[in-house]
Amino acid sequence: MNEVPSLSPASAERRIRVLDVGGSHVTAAIVVTDGRTARVESRADHDIDPHAGRGALLDDIARPALAVDPAAHECIVAMPGPFDDDTGIGTFAGVAKFASLAGIPLHPEFARRLHIGPHNVNFLNDAVAYGIGEWAFGSAQRAHRSVCITLGTGVGSAFLDAGLPVTDGPSVPPDGYAFRIDVHGGPLEDTVSTRAIMTGFARRTGITTTVAEIAASARAGDADATAVLDHALHSLGVALAPWLGRFRADELVVGGSISRSWDLLEPPLRRGLLDGGGAPPLVRRSTLLADAPLLGAAAWGVGAAHPASPRDTLA
Repeated sequence: MNEVPSLSPASAERRIRVLDVGGSHVTAAIVVTDGRTARVESRADHDIDPHAGRGALLDDIARPALAVDPAAHECIVAMPGPFDDDTGIGTFAGVAKFASLAGIPLHPEFARRLHIGPHNVNFLNDAVAYGIGEWAFGSAQRAHRSVCITLGTGVGSAFLDAGLPVTDGPSVPPDGYAFRIDVHGGPLEDTVSTRAIMTGFARRTGITTTVAEIAASARAGDADATAVLDHALHSLGVALAPWLGRFRADELVVGGSISRSWDLLEPPLRRGLLDGGGAPPLVRRSTLLADAPLLGAAAWGVGAAHPASPRDTLA
C-alpha cells in the first residue's frame, strides 16, 4: 500500500476504476483509496495499435476496463495529448498516433462500451495522472512544485503546483506540454522518444532494434548505443532546464518505459540540465513506474487535484 500525509481528509474507502491509455498499450485497474492511502486492487493490460481504425481502437482500449470490473459505474481515463479533458476531444496533432480518434467526442464512445452514462466518464492527461501519482505517493515528502516527464513513445509532462496541474502562464510550455518544446531546431520528440532513439541508432549502425536492446548494448560497452542515448538525454536536459527554472521546480521526476534504464540516462540528463541553465534540487526516477498513473488518476478522482488547473503567475 502507498501512504503519504493525507491528500484530503481521510474518508470511507472508494473503489475507482481507472484506465491509462498509452501509445502502444492500455492498463485498467481498480484502485482503492480513502484520500490518505491508495492501492491497486486489480489490473488488466492490453496491447493496442494506435494506428487502427476508430471502432477497433476504442474497442481495444475499453476491453481491459471491462475485464477489471464490468459493473463499475464510473471510469477515469488518462489520455495522451493534445486532448481537451472537458470536451473529451483530442487533436493528437504532431504525436503520430490516434489519428482515427482526432476530433471525435469520446465521452459517449467510452460510455457506450463501458455501459455507463457519459457523465460518469472523466478524462485527464496521462502524464498529469502519472505526475500526480508520483507527487502523492512516490515520495515521503511531497514537493511544492514538481515536474514529471514521462519517456516512451513520446514525451509526456506534468507541471504541478501543490499537486495541481499548471497548463497556462509564462513558466510552462504551451498547454503544459513538454513535447511542444523545440530542441536542435525541431520538436523535442524528434530527438527524445522511442522512435527517435531507434532511428538514431539505425542511422549509426544500420541496425533496427528496440530501445531496451540499445540500452543493453550500452551497458555492454557499445559506443554507438551509448552515444545515441547520451545525445537524447543530454538534449532533454538542455530543453527542459529553462522551463524548470521558470517554474521554480523543486524536483524533476522521470518516468515512463525508457526510465527503466535510469542508470544510463541520469548522467547525460544531469549534464544537459547543467548546460541548459541548471537542475532543480532533486532529480529522481519514478518510484511507482506503471502504478503511478493509476494511483494518480484515482487521487484526481477523489478530488486531490480535481479543481480547474490554475494559471501560473510566476514570471
